Amino acid sequence: MRDVFVRLGTDFFSTIVFLAIYLATDNIVLATSVAIAGAVGQVVYSRIKGKALGYMTWASLALVIVLGAATILTRDPRFVLAKPAIAHFAIGAIMLKRGWMLRYMPPIAVETIPEYITFAGYAWAALMFALGAGTIAVAMTGDIKLWGFYVSVVALGAKVVAFAVQYIAFRTLIIRRLRAAGATMS
Repeated sequence: MRDVFVRLGTDFFSTIVFLAIYLATDNIVLATSVAIAGAVGQVVYSRIKGKALGYMTWASLALVIVLGAATILTRDPRFVLAKPAIAHFAIGAIMLKRGWMLRYMPPIAVETIPEYITFAGYAWAALMFALGAGTIAVAMTGDIKLWGFYVSVVALGAKVVAFAVQYIAFRTLIIRRLRAAGATMS
């Protein structure tokens, strides 16, 4: 579980930096510039450490630079505020692949409830699209504090709740199926 939060923190590092700097200084250009520098520094650090960087890392860096530059040039924060939405849409699109979750599940779940895992994969895709749409809607208001609340509390909270519901549902379904299979064998 700790790894999940570390990965989320890493994935949203530039967003977190942007929000912290903006809330501290109320300076959109400074906050965006530091977020861009942080994203570039993160990639450079990973390369120095010899870590393999995936497509999403490079795509995220490109988005931070392009949307950050648009924000700095126009002094309109809505460009950089839209970045998490683009990430949600991209992840949602990837999650539309049938059975994508199967490789992340323990063998007992894959063997016992594969159809529910496939359904959950589509539910996660729908959640990502909904969160992306919500992010765009909030970003269009230009209210950075509302946006900060949305991406840090609402979006993250929705994912934590979805994960908890999925965990409880899968556990319950597996136990029921195993008990039913044991009862038929007796």
